[in-house]
Amino acid sequence: MIFAYNKEHVGDVLMVIVADDKGQENRVERKGNVSQVSVVESGQVVAWNIFDASTILGKIEGQGQVVLTEEQLAKVNEELVKAGFTETLVKENDPKIVIGFVKSCKKHPDSDHLSITQTEVDNGEVLQIVCGAPNIKAGQKVVVAKPGAMMPDGLMIWPGVLRGVESFGMICSAGELRLTDAPAIKGILELPFDAVVGEAFPINK
Repeated sequence: MIFAYNKEHVGDVLMVIVADDKGQENRVERKGNVSQVSVVESGQVVAWNIFDASTILGKIEGQGQVVLTEEQLAKVNEELVKAGFTETLVKENDPKIVIGFVKSCKKHPDSDHLSITQTEVDNGEVLQIVCGAPNIKAGQKVVVAKPGAMMPDGLMIWPGVLRGVESFGMICSAGELRLTDAPAIKGILELPFDAVVGEAFPINK
């Protein structure tokens, strides 16, 4: 679940993204200060918009992907009930952009530039991630955007399929992370080997 807020460019709206709509046609139902976004064909709820968010929640810290306090999340759920919806939103507390370790890396069988990695992201959890960076290799400490992450440019990370191979996240470059000292040369950001796997990687908002 992704909470996003950008008052300057979007207005005083808290956006809550709960699933990937995969480009399917959406239906929007608004009640009071809440709109529910669902896929027309399946009825799956993929997002919520909370209008007049700062009035309801108070000050929202950050820009882009934001973290709500428990009190703010409770107020969001109160607003859903007040508007007549029955769903309850549950916050995920685990970080989505983390330090990872590339355990293995092999060439994609149907691409001359993609690689298939098995990358540990926390406590033995390993994700298969397809990566197009020329400098990717086994044994690196890297930055991983897990499914459910929002990048600094607003890109949302979901599971996908690249040239017939499933991929569950993205191994990031310094440019994608909007680091101020990002090099012009393309390639993933390689971290010092003492970086701790599973720890959140701080990014600029």
